[in-house]
Order: sequence, then C-alpha cells, then structure tokens
Amino acid sequence: MRKIFADLHLRLNVKDQAATLRMIAKAASFGYHLIAVPFPPETPYNEIAQLKVACSEVKMDFASRVDIRPKTPNDLLRMLRRLRQKFEVICVICENKQVARQAAKDRRVDLLNFSSLDFRKRFFDEAEAELASSSLAALEIDIRPLLILEGPSRIRLLSSLRREVAVAREFHVPIVISSGVSEEKLLRKPREMAVLAFLFGLDEPSALMAVAQAPAAIVKRNREKLSPNFVAEGIRVIKEGTDC
Repeated sequence: MRKIFADLHLRLNVKDQAATLRMIAKAASFGYHLIAVPFPPETPYNEIAQLKVACSEVKMDFASRVDIRPKTPNDLLRMLRRLRQKFEVICVICENKQVARQAAKDRRVDLLNFSSLDFRKRFFDEAEAELASSSLAALEIDIRPLLILEGPSRIRLLSSLRREVAVAREFHVPIVISSGVSEEKLLRKPREMAVLAFLFGLDEPSALMAVAQAPAAIVKRNREKLSPNFVAEGIRVIKEGTDC
C-alpha cells in the first residue's frame, strides 16, 4: 500500500503568494501528499479555501491548522470551544505544565507541541503521556530546530527528544514528525525526515509511521467529525427523509 506522506506543520507566509506557491510545489515534488498550514484563529474561510485550491492544483491534499498558546487551562477551554469546528488540526503549544496537562486529556486537541529548548519547560513526562494515552492527542516533534541548532544546544535538544519519545512509546502515544519550517532550503523529503528521527530513538517503521499514517489519521478523523453527517463516535447519518 502506498504511504500517504504528510507534513502537518508547514509554516507558510500566505501573504507572500509567490513564495507560498513555490513551497507548495516543492512539497509536492518531494513526495508529500498532504500538508497542513497554521493560520491565525481569525482567518476568514475564503483565505483558507484559496490555499486549498493552490494545493489541489499540484494534486496535494491540504488541511487547515491553528496553533494556540493558552496561558491557563481556562484559556485553552475557551479557545477549543471557539476553534474546534473551524480548523481540521488543532495544536497546543504547551508553555506551562497546567496547560499541558489540560491539553493532554482533552479529546479536542490533536497535537501537543513542546517548542521550548529549555528542558525545564518541556512537560512531556510520564504523567502527561498517561493523560494523552486516554485521549486522542499526539506528540508533535518539529524537525526545524535540529536543522539550525549546533553544538551543545543541539545535543541538549536531542537528549530531551530521546526521553520524550521513549515515554510516548511506553504509553502508546502517537508521534507525529513535522517540519515546522518556513524556508524552502530547510524543507526535507519525507524519508529524510524519518532518517532524522533515528537521532532521537525511532526505528524505521515507527519513523515512517510518524510522517505518514499518524498525521494522515488525525486529518481523516477530524474531517469525519466536521462532516454534517457526524453525530457521535461511531454514529453517522446515512440517509435523511421520511421514508428512512
């Protein structure tokens, strides 16, 4: 079966149309079948639709994404209520432990992202993983820092990632490998992303899953939930009318 390679964190500057189209074309030429691009929460639907059309022209699927940085658990809950029906992928950038814990147990959250390079501000530990294992949240790892950091900073980040990946695998939390890049020169092919994942403890099957099945499954699941035929988990409207 053909793998559906996906990058759920391609950070495009959609205001620069020429650069956006170049990046989309390059992603398609690299073998990606699906990309997600983060938008500000208040982005009009027509702007999102325009990018979807641009992706379809190079035969690539597109998913809308929003990155949120709540300061408190209550902020997170408010944002989720407001945004869940608008975006296909919701990522929580976890900048404190309270938000991280709430995000891990909320089934409306798709991705948990710990972007800090300070290991003291990376909260994906056993308690976090246990909560995430009971919800639908995946651990997202961006490759970009590994491409730009050097020396001790890169070594410390790899140490943190190895620890987090080991915990995620122990608790069966899905892992998603994304690029997190906004520059063409940093974009990597899917299998090159998978090779970089070897550096923090993923074997080949797990690394390929993290750039293919795991991200694609998130988008598929959410599209089903956003469908007007969705009622609840496992319940769909098949036919409407007086004779059904």
